[in-house]
Amino acid sequence: MPVPFLGRLRPTEYLALVGSFILVGLEALIRVLTLALPPFLVSFFYQASRRIFNRFSKPAQKRAENKRKTVSDSVRDAPDFVELCRIWGYEAEEHIAQTKDGYLLGLHRLQWRKGEEAQRVNAGPSSVRKRVVYLHHGLLMNSEVWVCLTDEQRCLPFELVDRGFDVWFGNNRGNKYSKKSIHTSPTSVKFWDFSIDEFAFHDIPDSIEYILDTTQEESLSYIGFSQGTAQAFATLAIHPKLNRKVNVFIALAPAMSPAGLSNGVVDSLVKASPQVLFLLFGRRSILSSATMWETLLYPPIFSQLIDMGLSFLFNWKTKNISASQKLAAYPHLYSFTSTKSVVHWFQIIRHKCFQMYDDDVHQPMSVSRVNKYSKVAKYPTRNIKTPIVLVYGGSDSLVDIKAMLKELPPQTVATEIPHYEHLDFLWARDVDSQVFQHVFDALDSFTDAEHTKEEYDRYYVSRHQSLIGSGYPYAYSRGSESESSTLTMNELVNGGAPPPHRAREPATVSTRNVIQTRPQVATVDDKETRATSPDVMRAGQSSENESGDTGPDSQEGTGTGKRRGSKLRRGSAGSNISVDSMREGRGISIGASKIASGIVTKSGASGLAIPEEGNTGP
Repeated sequence: MPVPFLGRLRPTEYLALVGSFILVGLEALIRVLTLALPPFLVSFFYQASRRIFNRFSKPAQKRAENKRKTVSDSVRDAPDFVELCRIWGYEAEEHIAQTKDGYLLGLHRLQWRKGEEAQRVNAGPSSVRKRVVYLHHGLLMNSEVWVCLTDEQRCLPFELVDRGFDVWFGNNRGNKYSKKSIHTSPTSVKFWDFSIDEFAFHDIPDSIEYILDTTQEESLSYIGFSQGTAQAFATLAIHPKLNRKVNVFIALAPAMSPAGLSNGVVDSLVKASPQVLFLLFGRRSILSSATMWETLLYPPIFSQLIDMGLSFLFNWKTKNISASQKLAAYPHLYSFTSTKSVVHWFQIIRHKCFQMYDDDVHQPMSVSRVNKYSKVAKYPTRNIKTPIVLVYGGSDSLVDIKAMLKELPPQTVATEIPHYEHLDFLWARDVDSQVFQHVFDALDSFTDAEHTKEEYDRYYVSRHQSLIGSGYPYAYSRGSESESSTLTMNELVNGGAPPPHRAREPATVSTRNVIQTRPQVATVDDKETRATSPDVMRAGQSSENESGDTGPDSQEGTGTGKRRGSKLRRGSAGSNISVDSMREGRGISIGASKIASGIVTKSGASGLAIPEEGNTGP
């Protein structure tokens, strides 16, 4: 029998694995002891951690904790999805969908604006008809992450409801709302024997089928975050008929084949065999003790530990999320999932391929190359027919946009927000101004599952106007808290601000392999094109940072000045758009060189692009 890991790990990586075993064992011991503690001791530890925080924290941290404490506490302490929505005056419904393999999935629904609870929505011929939007969460999450914000204006689902959508939320098997099966118990290993494959083959299509059957609609629009996008990539690739039931797929912080993790210790685990991960975390749910630490620790300390973990694993700084938002949202961040689903991601990262779960464990020592005789099936994502709109962060270490676009259809459109990290798409201070309009453009353009040329034309024109609108000078913009939060104090004192930005689009673009559905916006005069979107300027609107509170404890956008449910077109404040010629023969590359396919645009604060005279069109 070969020696495990021989030839696969370096000596330092052996040490990392041994250290991981020790830490996991210690954590398990502490968890067992904690479960046996009486309530008064749990309260003692909580109060002790609070005193430690107050003793060593800086005055700014204390102010961040006290600022908007009532709202943050209400969001943090809300026990479930329904109560989170009630904080802001919205009533939610709970539904149960059964998958074909017997898992019971919890679904949530927001169908009413405030005061419309008596209306019948999508419930028969005499009911109010609304278009359906389906939102799905990421890894180790549940549907609460969409609604645990400290500002109503920054909550995408509430915006969608006010715009007249029937909004549904999915939950993966095994998490807080889907921890039941008609065949097995959650205490059994068999219950947790699932990976991304089961999400793709059962959870997503069966949830969509239930929603369409309940609403009597023919199709819906899909918005995914992180792993929620990977599940959509997979399920649309293996269910051709499902493409005729999804109008558009909007991927926020998309995940398909991450380049790798930032920390060397975790990267060593990625290279290790699945047996090591199962040995570390077991074959049931992974990191199930996270709720224990939340109970024991004072919220600001728990928040700091989460930040340290995110920095350790992914090198995320989380500067775009305010301290009060972290205090409110981090307790809702974690939910149960299987160890096997995380192992599946490690396989994808190790093989640099968006593939199905590999049940065949290769021996570390082999006479010949295993890949010569066996190959794990890849998800055929190039077969997806549903329009795909990617919105990703330029500072997100989990997104490899070049690799992703190579595996997607050429009509895929990608927009980069340079200063955004992964979680910013849920909770950033300025998520409403940076992200929402990209979502609204896609939803307003692709209104059914026919995916016609007219829909693509409408989307490209609408998107073109938004990108022009995102390029107005910073001084006249709404501003971005996330931009100001990263400025140094010296820059602020000296009046430093991001330079003005303006969209720049070329007069001519190579037409080799360009999709036929792209409209001929290039024939429109530049002045006429800019005149079609005067509202995007929104000059004179109050900035969220005008108060000068630019630290991590800045208050979220309570003064956005935004009209609820309005049709005003908005771009990302202070954006930078540059257009390169098409590279490598597929699609159009905007603001990113040598992308194999798709349309890629940078949006947000980065650099300065000055329009060249005579350049018109997209």
